[in-house]
Amino acid sequence: MTHSSGTAGHLPPPPIQQLHHYAYRARDAEETRHFYEDILGLPLYHIIQSDYVPSTGEYCPYTHFFFRLQDGSFIAFFDLGDDVAAEPSPNTPRWVNHIAFRLNSLPELDAMKARLQAHGVEVIGVTDHHIFKSIYFFDPNGIRLELSAQVADEFQMLKESTSAHARLDEWSARKAVWRQERAAGKVAAPLKPQQNDRPEVAARAAQKGQA
Repeated sequence: MTHSSGTAGHLPPPPIQQLHHYAYRARDAEETRHFYEDILGLPLYHIIQSDYVPSTGEYCPYTHFFFRLQDGSFIAFFDLGDDVAAEPSPNTPRWVNHIAFRLNSLPELDAMKARLQAHGVEVIGVTDHHIFKSIYFFDPNGIRLELSAQVADEFQMLKESTSAHARLDEWSARKAVWRQERAAGKVAAPLKPQQNDRPEVAARAAQKGQA
């Protein structure tokens, strides 16, 4: 028995268990393999090769290859055989689109930073996000990566989750007003959030501006 779309829309969603994979375009498969397998330690696990894209039927020869994380999820890439890397989004800062992986501890985060630097990779951080700490770097394809280690316990994370919807609702309400004012020509600047969770960053930026 099949359900109509209206009925299906009211059924509870099947539970999504975990990330299966995230896919990017790679300039070169071996260059990418060396970075993810030899440096980051993610084993090459699976390859799919074809001339036609199964989801669309279009002709586009590719090698699709996957690296496995400890939880069984993957980060994957497409080498389209043309030595061309994906271009950055023209309207988005390079730090916005990124993928973050979790390590088990702060000592592991420090060790990975040292390992990356030993391989000539430029690393930003360790950056303190209060509930976790991170380092940032780019892979050979220009993809921004983050490695994080949790510092908050489960109680603190649960407490954070209880206020998330209310904070987002407040942002959305303020954004609705901002859109009206922008349409009326009253504002041109982007909407600022209702609170600043990182005041120390603003303070450092102000100090640099005064130097």
